[in-house]
Amino acid sequence: MKKRKILLKITVVLFVHAVRNFADSQVGWKAKLMFAGLIALLFGINGMNVVNSYVGREFMTAIADRNKAEFLRQGVFYIGVFAASTLVAVIARFTEERLGLLWREFLTRRAVTLYLADGTYYRLDAAGALANPDQRIADDVRAFTVTTLSFVLMLLNSSFTVVAFAGVLWSISPLLFIVAVLYAACGSSLTIALGRPLVTLNHDQFDKEANFRSCLIHFRENAEAIRLARREEQLTVRLLHRLEELVVNFRQITAINRNVGFFTTGYNWLIQIIPALIVAPAFMDGEIEFGVITQSAMAFSLLVSAFSLIVTQFQSISTFAAVVARLSSLVVAMEQSQTTTGSAIKIDDKAEGCLAYERVTLLAAQTGSPVLKDLSLSIPFGTHVLLTGSNQAARVGLFRATAGLVTAGTGRIIRPGDDNILFLAQRPYLPPGTLRQILVRTLHEGEISDERIFRLLRQLNLEHALARAGGLDMEQDWKTLLSLPEQQLLACIHILLAAPQFAFLDRLDTALSSDQFLEILRLLSENSITYINNGEADNSHDLYDAVLELGEDGGWSWTAKRAGRMAEADSHHARVEWAYEQRNVG
Repeated sequence: MKKRKILLKITVVLFVHAVRNFADSQVGWKAKLMFAGLIALLFGINGMNVVNSYVGREFMTAIADRNKAEFLRQGVFYIGVFAASTLVAVIARFTEERLGLLWREFLTRRAVTLYLADGTYYRLDAAGALANPDQRIADDVRAFTVTTLSFVLMLLNSSFTVVAFAGVLWSISPLLFIVAVLYAACGSSLTIALGRPLVTLNHDQFDKEANFRSCLIHFRENAEAIRLARREEQLTVRLLHRLEELVVNFRQITAINRNVGFFTTGYNWLIQIIPALIVAPAFMDGEIEFGVITQSAMAFSLLVSAFSLIVTQFQSISTFAAVVARLSSLVVAMEQSQTTTGSAIKIDDKAEGCLAYERVTLLAAQTGSPVLKDLSLSIPFGTHVLLTGSNQAARVGLFRATAGLVTAGTGRIIRPGDDNILFLAQRPYLPPGTLRQILVRTLHEGEISDERIFRLLRQLNLEHALARAGGLDMEQDWKTLLSLPEQQLLACIHILLAAPQFAFLDRLDTALSSDQFLEILRLLSENSITYINNGEADNSHDLYDAVLELGEDGGWSWTAKRAGRMAEADSHHARVEWAYEQRNVG
């Protein structure tokens, strides 16, 4: 019960916050204008319905009285009212869809911005606490905006209908009005009792559908690797298991929908006969005209429908409740990830011209034992470092921790901001897009000339890759078009063009030939980019100013080859005078 109250509170806060942000946004004036237009159109629709009830009444009375002249006159009125109602209804639907689209675009942009800001997407994935955030942003935001707007308009329309037809129905028969209210109240209560489990089941169904789809996407994205490894059978079992979970949950949904359907179908059928049962005796006694029966049926049907939104829309409401719950979880998870790093290692990224470690200890993820103990040293700008040693786990862990990835450990890392330190993993990531887009930083395309890009491609013997790509401005699937060394070289060109102060390279020599590797380090040095390379000790030490060696016992040693260009660190427990402190940083 407590959890349900918290969820309800979060849901209300999410709804109010979403509406307020939308109303106060740059497109808020347009949204307010469209919403005001919708309200006016709803008034028009209900006014047309009232007029239609009276025209229909006179039309049916003319038929019963065999009055041809009145029949023709009322028939013309009937057609005119239908035409006007159709026009107003279509315009209202069109405006509703456009307003829903405008709201969806606004919310999706905000969600994407928050999701991608400051590594939130990475921390959510590393924590594993939120399933399918991509589906929540893509599908649930759409369902939230469209369904919310639809429900709000239905509530408004129902309110207008009650106001418009309560008097009409009361003037025909006060008893019929009372029956309409009681009938709708009882129907709503029973529908809620029968269909309450649908909220939880629909919530689970969204996740199970997304899990099944993610397995299919995994097949598509890893088709070649799966085929080479002949792992189809194992993955097929996994895929079919996800399908079975989906089907079992959906069977429960259909069973409850069946029970709710039995009740709601009978409920809707009775609406058609109840007015006649109550009003027909008065017609037989000559107290009312025949057209009053049809008018009462129309007014009763519309009034009961207005009071019975829960009955008529319960399945949509249960799905909507699941959508809101999932979006609430997404918002909470993203907000929490903004305040947590997922690691006890503190990152200070406001230092310039220095990369430093203060008592950094790294722990093995599985055992919790230290793989690196109390690393304390400073690497100033211009100092090229070889990171080596037999402790591969510590070397990779230090690369990950410096990049700000979730790493078990303690201590502090002081480094420049993201614009002045770049990281190149052993297997590079080339984003979708054109060759120009993967080589040049976003929003800096106009600052880098084509000649400079071509010159770097020639220096690294990548003219053939340029030809296969079809030039700088053709989109390609880079994973299939280029070999791993070619991808690595293009990633290096990206760093050269970005020109950060520091570049941290992870086992770059494993993907490149010796000549290619030496050429990359030469180009980095020529462009005044300080590199730290996680590589092997047999690399030429002439390329480095210092060597940081990590041992199996968690110890480390620092060997300075060119005195005067780097910070001094003389033992495992040495403490350096920090460059960032000299600049009053931290």
